[in-house]
Amino acid sequence: MVEYVVYYRVSTERQGRSGLGLDAQRAMVNRFIQPTDTITAEFTEIESGKNDKRLELWKAISLVKKTKAKLLIPKLDRFSRKVSFISGIIDQGIELVVCEYPNVSTFFLHLLACFAEEERRQISERTRAALAEAKKRGTVLGVNAKALAKVRKQQKYDFVETNLTAFKQIWDQSPSASETARRLNDANVKTPKATKWYPATVLSFATAAGLI
Repeated sequence: MVEYVVYYRVSTERQGRSGLGLDAQRAMVNRFIQPTDTITAEFTEIESGKNDKRLELWKAISLVKKTKAKLLIPKLDRFSRKVSFISGIIDQGIELVVCEYPNVSTFFLHLLACFAEEERRQISERTRAALAEAKKRGTVLGVNAKALAKVRKQQKYDFVETNLTAFKQIWDQSPSASETARRLNDANVKTPKATKWYPATVLSFATAAGLI
């Protein structure tokens, strides 16, 4: 028997009120928990992942320390996207368990966090470089970028509204964005651009749907 304290996080009030983001996370926890396991308490946070000062999280950690339970989170990126933050929690002696990586050691959790942080840094650099090149060509970034972003955002919401049920079903049944992408591709479900799904695409549409 394993004792867990569960921590959920959604980024916005809308996601919290809709329950969509929380429903997906709870579904992951329910699939992970074994009949002999015990959930001591659950804590839900409506806060940006960039903010380390999270009241509910620190309540959960305090309870973990008192009960010697394990801190269970559905997805690593729901907990934090910063290596330093994750390392700081683990260094306090907190045993962190992630539903999407059930058999991963603490060492590999550090590595996964490092990879995610490095990927975000590279994406940011590529974006800045592309904008700089566009500016050199005389592109009016403020006008064109805003118009394009508006069109893409509407396309995304239109697609999500039409395909929400199917997308949500596959999302809820998948342990990760990578697996969701694989299952969508296997089901021959195309993105609005008629391209394949990738983890980043899945996360983008899941965000638009309020699932995360």
